[in-house]
Parts: sequence; C-alpha cells; structure tokens
Amino acid sequence: MYLIRKGLLWGLGIGMSQPALAHSPLTSTGQSQIAALTSAAVLGGFWLLYLLGSSRFAPKRRHAICFHLTTLLCGFAVLGPLDEWAKTSTAAHMTQHMLFMVVIAPLWVLSRPLPQLSAGGGRGVSWIWTVPLRLAQFPMYSAYLHGFVIWFWHTPTFYMLAVEHPWWHVVEHLFFLVTAGVFWWAVLKSSRNNAPWAMLALLLTLMHTGFLGAILTFAQAPLYGEARSLGDQQLAGMIMWVVGAVPYMAAALWVANRWFGQLQQRPSDASCDQDSG
Repeated sequence: MYLIRKGLLWGLGIGMSQPALAHSPLTSTGQSQIAALTSAAVLGGFWLLYLLGSSRFAPKRRHAICFHLTTLLCGFAVLGPLDEWAKTSTAAHMTQHMLFMVVIAPLWVLSRPLPQLSAGGGRGVSWIWTVPLRLAQFPMYSAYLHGFVIWFWHTPTFYMLAVEHPWWHVVEHLFFLVTAGVFWWAVLKSSRNNAPWAMLALLLTLMHTGFLGAILTFAQAPLYGEARSLGDQQLAGMIMWVVGAVPYMAAALWVANRWFGQLQQRPSDASCDQDSG
C-alpha cells in the first residue's frame, strides 16, 4: 500500500505541474474545458469505484499497482500535453490512440479490476460491463468491432471531426478504450476452446492496423488537412505500423504458447482417463 500511495502522490504532482495542464480542466476554456472536466470526472469516478471496492475486496498487490499506474497513464493521455499536441500533430494524435488501444486497455484487463469495481458500485454499476463481457466471449466479433472503430475514426472526415470538436474527441477516446478493452479481454482471457480464435483475432488486428499504418506512411499527400505536414503523417503511420505492432505480436506469442500448452495437456488427460478406466 505504501508503493500505491507513493505512486498516487507522484501522479498528482505530475498532474498539477504546468506542462501537464496544457489541456486540463484548469487551463482550458469554453467547450474544451467542459469536455476536459467531463473526462476528468468519468476517470475520477472510475478510480473512486476501484478504491472503494478495494477497501471491501482487497486486490493482489501487483494488480492494484498495475491498475493505479495505468489509470495515471490514462489521465496523462487524456488531460496532459499530448492531447493538446494532437490538435496540430498527426504523430502525437496517433501516439495518443496507440496508448489507449495497445497499452492502457490491455493493462487494465491484466489488472483484473472487476471484483473491486463491482464491490465499489454494487449491482447498479455491474450491468455496465455485462454486455461487453458477453461480446468478449467471441474474439473474432470483438476484433471486427474494434477494427471498425479504428478505421472509422481514422478516415479523414471523422478524424478531423474529433480534432476540431472537443466533444467528438471525448467520444473518440471512449470508443477506442471500450472496444479495445473488449478486444483485449477476449484475447487475454480467452478460454481453451477460444484460443485459436484469439490467435486469429490478434493476427487480423495486426494485419489491418499495419495496413492502415502503411497507407499513412506511403501516402503522397497529407490526408488530414494541409496544415499537417506529410512528414508528420508518415511518422504517425510508422508509429501505428511498427511500434503499435509490438503489443499485438507479444500477445500472439503469449496466446500461441498458452494454446500449445493446452494441446500438450490433452493427450496426458486422455491417457489418465484410459488408465482410470
């Protein structure tokens, strides 16, 4: 608990520093300020539920540390200077997207927060993730939904809509986090029977995000407005194509190893049944 408290205080110190307040509720104005306040309130409420639930149902130490550090990272991605840079830089915007989709979402899944969130909010809150968890039982459907969201928000029309309108930017973030969370839950929490589908879902996502990154990298003109340079767009494409591929490849290796172990157990299980017969 000492490390957790120290991490929280450290995170709050960073959050209150001037550079991190580039797009915060304290320094924004107008609709941007209201959108930032809403984002901060949602994230704060989510964190508060976990803290309340932890007092009733204590998590493992490593899970608690993972959850708190990931929540701090999410707060930085949503309210820190990266969100302000994303208005004018395609590379910064892509970095923000990758943080949501391949860092924050899987780390939240690995922190196993549902028992604490349920204990903190009770039945009145648990219904929120009932439908997403049902969808997460089908890795390919989860991959299709997440893939649609990725391509939808990276088309020039809707990309610029999120850049130019604070509320649509909040909606974009929410879509990325929710669908990525469902996708990673389907992959990392897949059952024995779903292991092949989890592998296929990862490979599909790796391929289509790499293809989208390649489009941005090899485009001959800026796709998101002349104000954004071609070089900045190419860097964004490389971030998605190369850097963003690493978590998918690592997860694919983990799922493949787990699947292989399950296949090795089946013959031994069968032999045990024959011996007992």
